[in-house]
Amino acid sequence: MAVLAIAVGSLSGLMLVYSVNLPQIQDLERYQPDTITELYDVHGRPFGSFALERRVVVDYNSFSPLLRQAVISIEDKNFESHGGVNVFRVLGAIYHDIASKGRAQGASTLTMQLARNLFLSSERTGSRKLQEIFLSLQIEHAFTKEQIFTLYANQIALGHGTFGFEAGARYYFSKHAKDLTLPEAALLAGLPKGPSEFSPISNPDRAFRRRNQVINAMLEDGAITAAQADAARTAPLGLHLEPPPNSIAPWFVEEVRRELERQFGADRVHEAGLKVETTLDLDLQQTANRAVLDGLAAYERRHGWKGRLLNVPAGGLDIHTFRHPDWVETATPDMYMHGLVTGILPYQATVKLGNRDIVLTPESWSWTRFKTAPEFLHLGDIVYVHITGQSGNELSGTLEQDSGAQSSLLAMDNSTGDVLALVGGRDFNLSQFDRATQAERQTGSSFKPYVYTAAVEDGATPGEMILDAPTSFGSYTPHNYEGNFLGAITLERAFADSRNIPALKLAQRVGIHKVIDVTHQFGVTSNIPAFLPVALGSVEINLLEHVASYSVFPNDGIRVAPRLIRKVTTSDGIPLTEPAPEVKEVTSVKTARTMMTLLKSVIAPGGTGADAMALHHPLGGKTGTTSDYTDAWFMGFSPSVTCGVWVGYDNRQSLGDKETGAHAALPIWMDFMRAAIADKPDEHFPGDLSAPLLANTQPASR
Repeated sequence: MAVLAIAVGSLSGLMLVYSVNLPQIQDLERYQPDTITELYDVHGRPFGSFALERRVVVDYNSFSPLLRQAVISIEDKNFESHGGVNVFRVLGAIYHDIASKGRAQGASTLTMQLARNLFLSSERTGSRKLQEIFLSLQIEHAFTKEQIFTLYANQIALGHGTFGFEAGARYYFSKHAKDLTLPEAALLAGLPKGPSEFSPISNPDRAFRRRNQVINAMLEDGAITAAQADAARTAPLGLHLEPPPNSIAPWFVEEVRRELERQFGADRVHEAGLKVETTLDLDLQQTANRAVLDGLAAYERRHGWKGRLLNVPAGGLDIHTFRHPDWVETATPDMYMHGLVTGILPYQATVKLGNRDIVLTPESWSWTRFKTAPEFLHLGDIVYVHITGQSGNELSGTLEQDSGAQSSLLAMDNSTGDVLALVGGRDFNLSQFDRATQAERQTGSSFKPYVYTAAVEDGATPGEMILDAPTSFGSYTPHNYEGNFLGAITLERAFADSRNIPALKLAQRVGIHKVIDVTHQFGVTSNIPAFLPVALGSVEINLLEHVASYSVFPNDGIRVAPRLIRKVTTSDGIPLTEPAPEVKEVTSVKTARTMMTLLKSVIAPGGTGADAMALHHPLGGKTGTTSDYTDAWFMGFSPSVTCGVWVGYDNRQSLGDKETGAHAALPIWMDFMRAAIADKPDEHFPGDLSAPLLANTQPASR
């Protein structure tokens, strides 16, 4: 009895020592795992997310029976019958550890794994194991088996930043956990033992063997038939990786992230599973992506093959282990992607695009004027490819060029300020710098609407005559783009033809300080020096502010501040913020409608943007080109949407002779606006009930 009393006392003391610092079981009842903050477009479609742990919490019935059985068969065969601890398995593990003089044998049940993952460290000591056992017994007492499995299945790490089987199913197979096939369920069930060791991406052979081990365990348990097991064991891994979460609108997502972190803090944004309703229109965003890349490709081809390709071996890298940043995405049709030349024949070049290859033929590079591949390509060259199609598993495409030219595009809804599409550059994987919101570039003639607005507020009218003739302003002697002078012309003609001398005369007449005041009133925050050449656009403005300012004209003088977020709620649907549009009157209706007369004349016969008449829709806008063709702009709008496009180089080198706003930026703008106005055939500007525009005539490029 004395020995028994000592034993009971010792055990009680051990229980007290190792349980005193244990988490309270009530903590698990209130447990909220880190989940994904998801972004939705205006139609409720997900397109982006933030997370430290990519986890999607679902209920018990959202895990397929095959997956539940696979997990139980490989991890805890007696899950349904034990009380949290499998005594025989623990004793067996202890015996194995003693016999092998190590700690190689696991004995954890699903409940013990859950306790460890939620509350304890991963160190392998006796004291931690005792705490794990005590916690497991409490969990089994407080929760049902379904609840325990659900907690485990939503918590477990599965590699590559994914946690829980729902997120794992989406990441590895692009489907929900309830829809997994037997081979897919077995592969996921095998990952908790070693997410890195058995990763089907990093270690496919080990993943294959581990998956089949799970299938064999299910067969031993009678959960599947021998025929099912045979078919599953011979099936390929069948990965269908989910596209990177923020690949469609990466610059937009980054802007939203920065704004959310300012409001709620980084921890809450990345851990709390917020639901963010944004202003993005996914269809228009995809149109914008294509328009920018197609426009840059057309620009590159106009200037011919430049070569100067980076070469992997020449840079001291191994051609077999090299991975380009673009390869985080899977090569699919309609993508532009950098690739690695891995094979060259006279009339064929093989290019690696991540885990896929594409074969280029002379038709693919005919625009370069080279007949054979060895004339201008070498093994290890990094080339730029437009994937145009796919037949079976074979990709087809064309060779393009990336000389470093960049473009940005931003479009917003005139009435709400909602930013509908945003492109910040050519390739987010190579440069995350947002040229739509972070870059300030000289605006060229796209600045002239601010000059003319100041003049209209001072009493000028579209029909007023002004002399376009040689003149000097002190020591400053300007000239027109064409180098000629038209004499006495109307302000409307001067604006449509983007004449420099009339713009400078108007700026001098009203005073450059008045022009600067109007520009700031429209929402431009740039510091603008008070000297006359500012009237021709020698001031730097970012695209976002420029677009918001232009939207004032079709809005009858009202400025609606651009916004990216419409509503933010918690994971439970509780609203956190729902900002209303910020509205401000910046000029009178009369001035705005007078300016509309001028802006519409640009997209009319003889205007610098006359090419846009091909869209057969009410439109207005202004071209912009800076000295030496370093920046090309087109800023324009329909009654409902304002869109701006910029083209240039980050290092401010010239785009090349005659690369004006009408030549370099307007085609991109037209490609986008064609989609933006497609479902608005009957819209018109305020106070304008005129008939649709007629066919296009030959414009002057500026």
